[in-house]
Amino acid sequence: MAEFMTGLKRSCYCGELRAENIGSEVTVFGWVQRQRDLGQLIFIDLRDRTGIVQLAFDDNTDRAVFEKAGAVRSEYVLAAKGTVRERSSKNKDIPTGDIEIEVRELRILSESETTPFEIIDNCPTAEATRLKYRYLDLRRPELQKNIIFRHKVAKVTRDYFDENGFIELETPMLIKSTPEGARDFLVPSRIHKGSFYALPQSPQMYKQLCMVAGFDRYMQIARCFRDEDLRADRQPEFTQIDLEMSFVDMEDILSLGEGYIKRLFKEVMDINIPTPFPRYTYNEVMERYGSDKPDTRFGMEISDLSDIVKDTEFAVFKNALSGGGSVRGINAKGAVKTYTRKEIDKLTEYARGIGAKGLAWVRWTDDAISSSFAKFMTESEMQSLLTRMGAEKGDVLLIVADTDNSTVLSTLGALRVECAKKLNIIGDGYNFLWVVKFPFFEFDKETGEWLAMHHPFTSPTDDCLDKLDGATGEVSAQAYDMVLNGTELSSGSIRITNPDLQKKMFEMLGLSDEEAYAKFGFLMDAFKFGAPPHGGMGIGLDRLVMQMLKAPTLRDVVLFPKVQNASELMTNAPADVDPQQLLDLGISVITTE
Repeated sequence: MAEFMTGLKRSCYCGELRAENIGSEVTVFGWVQRQRDLGQLIFIDLRDRTGIVQLAFDDNTDRAVFEKAGAVRSEYVLAAKGTVRERSSKNKDIPTGDIEIEVRELRILSESETTPFEIIDNCPTAEATRLKYRYLDLRRPELQKNIIFRHKVAKVTRDYFDENGFIELETPMLIKSTPEGARDFLVPSRIHKGSFYALPQSPQMYKQLCMVAGFDRYMQIARCFRDEDLRADRQPEFTQIDLEMSFVDMEDILSLGEGYIKRLFKEVMDINIPTPFPRYTYNEVMERYGSDKPDTRFGMEISDLSDIVKDTEFAVFKNALSGGGSVRGINAKGAVKTYTRKEIDKLTEYARGIGAKGLAWVRWTDDAISSSFAKFMTESEMQSLLTRMGAEKGDVLLIVADTDNSTVLSTLGALRVECAKKLNIIGDGYNFLWVVKFPFFEFDKETGEWLAMHHPFTSPTDDCLDKLDGATGEVSAQAYDMVLNGTELSSGSIRITNPDLQKKMFEMLGLSDEEAYAKFGFLMDAFKFGAPPHGGMGIGLDRLVMQMLKAPTLRDVVLFPKVQNASELMTNAPADVDPQQLLDLGISVITTE
């Protein structure tokens, strides 16, 4: 039978007690981790969000209290009052292991049925079950520590930007649907039947309007929504540290971002992050790492072999080069024992699965050099290839050729990471970097159109202003990404505020004046009334916390996450709604196969 807690007030948390508290009278509340009944002795491990403390019941305990302790089971909620004393058998595995509480008063505040899984770290129960009972999963110490860590990150974030003159502002959740690169979540309007709000993919338009309004330093820890397929570092709803500043250039923004990261890691983890961060252009990281978010904790950089193999008769290389493409490779150092012919065949299938036509290779064993294309190479050509790639005995060279350079680079970028994981050569540090000077436009092979790589209000770089008449692929943007260990943490840019330049960029994107105004008219109108030069960025809070904790997925740092099909197993969302609700909204549901 559950009891009331009348007259009892918590004096401390379970995990706070230490040897210096011996002799103190304390009152603690929490959940039972386990109960051990040894006959004349009963021990209860009581857990709250700070840790575990042992409750002790013995011959000196009131018999009614002792019998109550004997009835306690795992996950019961208790209130316990008593005196802190030294433990006779100490536990060095927990911070409170030198002491225990000699309980004088015990109340069972809530009983518990047997839980579907044990509330322990490294719980072996399937994740689907744990997500169905997420409120129990969140009792596990490792998840509670993650969520509390996230709270600390948010607090330091607010403190840092407040100290740097930022004003925290809230932007609307129900907004107009505007193209931002992903699919919107739509919200039907009951009052305006047939019309829809969208949930914000980011507060982009509103934060720029805040600049026009004169709030020259805006900050918001904003909820954002994108109807995209899920993966380990993506959820349909996420949190973004959103920033915008007036009267600044790119250098100001990058410096502020670096200062934030330095302060955050030092204050939350006592880690010194060196600044300034290394800076690479988009073209440089693609050429060297095959990715615009490279992990630089290991080498294995890409080598261009096109000039070496230009005269070979190997059809794969020859056709790639004659079609305007390239031949490039990576060196998996010391990997010859790991990458047998069988394992290379698996890598080849992996490469084909991500767009490559195949994978050429060289293996340098103790006995000899073997290769999938050696018979087409002269001895001199092969030696030049080995020298270019820094090959030594024990290495495995992986080579991709294609008429499309982007396919070559992206395939090798993915192979680079795949091999590094297999070889266990990825370092354990925090490697930050900036990627700058992105292309303004990217070509969509499916639609045959040029699209804005970031968003259409990104300003082109000054050296590209004379290339805006037809040289679409040569225009670069004043855009920048912050990358940590192969994960994009932040994306931002300097914005366009010049109406003539904005009109020109819309034209290059194939938007007529009417189309542009229909989509962005409210912002274009605002820019007519004294828009200050401005720029900003958004830092993914979820991803940042995930990377800081080195958690395998976002689900480990988000309270109530969605699974791969974007459903939430605990509440079974999304779900059907009452037909009357749909009728009120003027909506009918059509089921398609």
